[in-house]
Amino acid sequence: MLESIDKPFEECKEYLKQHIKLDPGFEKFYKYCRANGIPVVIVSSGMEANIRAVLSTLLPGPEAEEIEIIANDVKFTDPEGKGDKWEIVFRHPTSGFGHDKSRAILPYRDLPHRPTLFFCGDGVSDLSAAKHADLLFAKTMPSGHSDLQTFCQKQKINHLPFVDFNKVLEKLQEVVAGKTVDDILTEEGKKY
Repeated sequence: MLESIDKPFEECKEYLKQHIKLDPGFEKFYKYCRANGIPVVIVSSGMEANIRAVLSTLLPGPEAEEIEIIANDVKFTDPEGKGDKWEIVFRHPTSGFGHDKSRAILPYRDLPHRPTLFFCGDGVSDLSAAKHADLLFAKTMPSGHSDLQTFCQKQKINHLPFVDFNKVLEKLQEVVAGKTVDDILTEEGKKY
């Protein structure tokens, strides 16, 4: 599919910067995490350079640079190396999605003082990571559909539907205040 994009990389990046908006509530969610020493890591099947560019447009000051991004890369293939021709460099080429997101989560599960792992996803590229999060948020798209929610229901994977990051922040604050993930899932009727 990306082979069909016949635009220079910088032009694509500028287009994304102009047309992508932060999910409602994300900036408030991020500021809360930052103020409370909670790391935010973006795990994406997109390209790190594009994600960083979009974040630097949408978040104030140095905040965009502080967010860790685990994503695919880009390689300029034109003779001048300017990005007139380019291709995606997949983190995990053998994965069906080019990026096995579970590999980004699993190292945190092995830490001696393991943090509670929250994961927000919106589609099929998030399937590999879904069962490894302590609290999985599966985004409901504007159409009302969610491939990730459908997968989780079929596989009986605990998850919470969300429309925007206000709900994610609310549940994160509840965990910080001492509520367990099991309590949250039970209250929401999403515990399998």
